[in-house]
Amino acid sequence: MRLGDLVIDVTPLRTSRDFRFLFAARLVSLLGLGLTLVALPLQVWQITHSSWHVGLVSVVNMVPMLIGTLAGGVLADRMDRRRLILLARGSAVIVFAVLALNAAAPSPYLWVIYASAAVNSVLNGLSATALMATTPNLVGRDQLPAAGALMAITAELGAIAGPSAAGVLTEFAGLPWNYGLTAVATLVTTALIAFIEPQPPAGGDIEEESPLRSIAGGLRFVASNRLITGLLLIDMVVVVFAMPAAIFPELTEKLYGDGGTVLGLFYAAPGVGAMIAALASGWTGTVKHTGRHLIWATAACGVAVAGLGLTADRLWAALFFLALLGAADTISEILRRALLQHNTPDHLQGRVSSLWLAQTNVGPAVGSVEVALAARVAGPAMALIAGGVLCAGGAVAVGAASRKLRDAGLHGPSADDLLEAAP
Repeated sequence: MRLGDLVIDVTPLRTSRDFRFLFAARLVSLLGLGLTLVALPLQVWQITHSSWHVGLVSVVNMVPMLIGTLAGGVLADRMDRRRLILLARGSAVIVFAVLALNAAAPSPYLWVIYASAAVNSVLNGLSATALMATTPNLVGRDQLPAAGALMAITAELGAIAGPSAAGVLTEFAGLPWNYGLTAVATLVTTALIAFIEPQPPAGGDIEEESPLRSIAGGLRFVASNRLITGLLLIDMVVVVFAMPAAIFPELTEKLYGDGGTVLGLFYAAPGVGAMIAALASGWTGTVKHTGRHLIWATAACGVAVAGLGLTADRLWAALFFLALLGAADTISEILRRALLQHNTPDHLQGRVSSLWLAQTNVGPAVGSVEVALAARVAGPAMALIAGGVLCAGGAVAVGAASRKLRDAGLHGPSADDLLEAAP
């Protein structure tokens, strides 16, 4: 491997005008949404002084997000995907404006927060699915790993900078400014997306199908394609067994007393590892056996979680394994997404993307419940060790059961190429 292969590949930004607009739009959007990650739970706490209500916001977000994601998959395969993103993000501007006005009122309404969060989750599901479905057309199938790494960079920057700015903004200006700036950022996002060329789906014709029949068509494709099935299974292994954040507060309190500072380090360390991995991801687009690298990257997630369980009482070792988890998960996600998009025909990109995103959104919630229950029964350290072993073992098992996944690569013909070559 050459040294140059360790540097993130920015070719999609250099060669695709539309991808540059998409990249900028996503970065601005995630920075804005990062403000609400702090504002929403904080405002609910200020109104109710109830952790139950704060937790309920996450539930209110999850179910509409699932609905929006599945609906977005159907819509993205039957209408211009750029238009769908514009409609979703343009509507979100109104949602954030409503939240800002509600926060500025003398007595903010709790139901407005819940309703706005639910509507915004639907809109996020619609736009995220359309964005994922249109990316292959903007960069070309040979640049999918590079595009995935660049998108990972935007996610990490948004996760770090958005909440950090939200804390300062809330303290010195107040919650209405948080929501107001999110509305402005979303408006800028919408304007940037408008510069992209129209992105109608190519091939296929589902306009006469009912939405349920369209979703069923996507499920049939996934079930009949062993590679896509393997990708979704290995993704489930990660999100269920390698997402330990739910027990960080308990773990740090038991091992480090108050744990406030340490807790912050525990939450930040995976992001540091993820950023390093994304910046050094140039090799992901050049390796021959992409599927095998994916299997080992997923297994590394399990090794990192088990390592955390074994070393949680030694701070620097624990932070190392958390950073390793973030790095391995980022590489795994880049490779999973690239293989999924490379091997899905364009007319199915929306529905297959929606199934993948639905699993990505629901899986961590299942994983949080699983690790919390395991920690209650066996203790946090044993819960982490068991989850890590299950993740690593599950990745190897899926790889062993799926030769298609083991042999998958990104340098052969894409799904659309195979369709065009078919008699």
